[in-house]
Amino acid sequence: MYVGTLSFDLLLGDVRSLKEKRSVVRPIIAELQRKYAVSAAEVDNMDLYRRAGIGLAVVSADARHLTDVLDRCERLVAGRPEVELLSVRRRFHGDDD
Repeated sequence: MYVGTLSFDLLLGDVRSLKEKRSVVRPIIAELQRKYAVSAAEVDNMDLYRRAGIGLAVVSADARHLTDVLDRCERLVAGRPEVELLSVRRRFHGDDD
């Protein structure tokens, strides 16, 4: 069994309130969950309206499949025009950990 996680640090574009922030962050999380069957949530900077932290996790029996899903998730978030991807942190956990 392999577990992979991604942590995204995002800078949001023209957002002036926490309500507007939710209208940007929620669709990203929903699309990640729908397209790639990952567990995802807003996990950081919840009180700042121009910054967001999104975390996601994936479990797979195959390390190659896990890497592919994480790569696709990263490309999806990086390709969103309404956010700037400041950093991504990736972690793998395998049977030998």
